[in-house]
Amino acid sequence: MEPIQSKVTVSTGGVVINPQGQVLLVNQNSRTWSLPKGHVEAGEDPLETASREIMEESGVGALHFIQMLGVYGRYKIGISGGEDKKEWKVICFFLFKTRQNDLAPRDPSNPQARWVDCDQVENLLTHPKDKAFFKSIRSQIK
Repeated sequence: MEPIQSKVTVSTGGVVINPQGQVLLVNQNSRTWSLPKGHVEAGEDPLETASREIMEESGVGALHFIQMLGVYGRYKIGISGGEDKKEWKVICFFLFKTRQNDLAPRDPSNPQARWVDCDQVENLLTHPKDKAFFKSIRSQIK
């Protein structure tokens, strides 16, 4: 049996904090919850991608960049909720603050967004590596 050849993609996104100290989470395809993120498009720098993806997936556009949080890799989430080993994602996250509380997702693939108390984020994130990443950076977002 031949090994699976994974396509490698680069995504960037944001950990967005509102005035109440809550974290923005988005729902993808009505199946999974994650931090807002997406693929870097040609000619975009990673910070631009993160801002664009946050706007598309949540409607939050009033962002104040704080710092880079880190980079990690994982397989894409498959249709069944498990790992889709056809795509290895390299994901870079930035920390943003916003005064905007209203959410209005524009991307039909990400139909829901919500503000979540910081201590509930890990429970809602779908992918184990997303949970581990959030746990590793949680002290930086207080």
